[in-house]
Amino acid sequence: MSNNPKMLWDKSLLLIKENVSEQQFNTWFRPIAFESFNESTRTLLVQVPSPFVYEYLEENYVDLLGKVLRHTFGDGIRLTYRVVTDKTHNITQVIEGEPKADIEKTRQKTRGNQSPTVLDAARPQQIDSQLNTRNTFANYIEGASNKLPRSVGLSIAEHPNTTQFNPMFIYGPSGCGKTHLINAIGVRTKELYPQKRVLYVSARLFQVQYTNAVLNNTTNDFINFYQTIDMLIVDDIQEWVSATKTQDTFFHIFNHLFLNGKRIILACDRPPVDLKGMNERLLTRFSCGLIAELEKPNVQLCEDILNCKIKRDGLSIPAEVVRFIAQTANGSVRDLEGVINSLMAYSIVYNSNIDMKLAERVIKRAVKIDDTPLTMDDIMDKVCVHFNVSTTSVTGRSRKHEYVVARQVSMYLAQKYTNMPASRIGKLVGGRDHSTVIHSCSQVEKRIKVDVSFSDEITSIENSFKLKR
Repeated sequence: MSNNPKMLWDKSLLLIKENVSEQQFNTWFRPIAFESFNESTRTLLVQVPSPFVYEYLEENYVDLLGKVLRHTFGDGIRLTYRVVTDKTHNITQVIEGEPKADIEKTRQKTRGNQSPTVLDAARPQQIDSQLNTRNTFANYIEGASNKLPRSVGLSIAEHPNTTQFNPMFIYGPSGCGKTHLINAIGVRTKELYPQKRVLYVSARLFQVQYTNAVLNNTTNDFINFYQTIDMLIVDDIQEWVSATKTQDTFFHIFNHLFLNGKRIILACDRPPVDLKGMNERLLTRFSCGLIAELEKPNVQLCEDILNCKIKRDGLSIPAEVVRFIAQTANGSVRDLEGVINSLMAYSIVYNSNIDMKLAERVIKRAVKIDDTPLTMDDIMDKVCVHFNVSTTSVTGRSRKHEYVVARQVSMYLAQKYTNMPASRIGKLVGGRDHSTVIHSCSQVEKRIKVDVSFSDEITSIENSFKLKR
């Protein structure tokens, strides 16, 4: 060969530079260092600073590299990489003939030509987990809406080295307790396995960190850091929708962690199938573990959460106030906590007891009010839930006592909270006439006056849609 192999490599870099942007060249090609060229086997060995660079080159630039190297070195050229990191990985890829080729991966010492040997890497230093240590399983109250994800999350925290349910993808609406749960998983893991490198990060912060790394030309350091994590917890990943470069970067981090048996916990406001704009290869990985839905807590769970917080904060709040807050906080744990904090503040500032009047005042400021008009469906749903009967039973012809009571209460509340005439109400409640509606309303009104327990039940139902009035 008339030209020096190092000179041919430099010429190759110049050709590559002409075919990619300056940023792409500086990020992916400038860090590559020529190491050696074996003339007999026509094998070119270059050094790259991380497995991520190798993976990215193989996935995105293998065609370009193949064409350029055949142009400068001639046909039959083989390209191998030595990844020089603290872990001393050596990953080899052969490029010969057509660009797509078989990949052989080994781990070797970086000196000499010893046989492939797996080396133990020095343990990375501990990091700040960025967890909110107040969010624990002890104060994460279990209910029907969170039983499965809570149980699985606790199991993962206690046995993080198993590969079952990895990744764990938790989704649900805002305020249902996703952030609390994923923090609780991390906190419990650190309690049991303090040597584990656990990291909580929001998707937004991850994206900012990645952008800064690109601007500062430290992308490899960014990737290398995240590839050392034992349990990576990422919150609000819907923030990455349409953020293609961030998705690509996380894809490689995910692959590295997953293939090395590390834990990945993800939280989102929607299931993977609804993440429009997310890379398909990421979605398939999100779906390969456990997809667990967190629903908004029902009234009973809201009451349990409130009572737990009240006890923890040493407050004294009447049961009727607790019930009212649970019914009007729209199933949002954040709203529940906000109302309790506001009640406590108002009580201290104005030196007053926490009663229903104060609760109603605070609710209107702490909870987003839904001022859309009540519908017959709204009323029927609340009544049926309260009396534990089905809508079909209420609108049907059965004269069973519990069905009749629910039917009459539905008509009474519809007349009280809507502008519909009796004839329309009767039609919506099983096709009954207006005289039936008038009779039902009269029966409910009479019973309210003499039956305190029944009156309380009506008030409880009214409180559940009080803010819609």
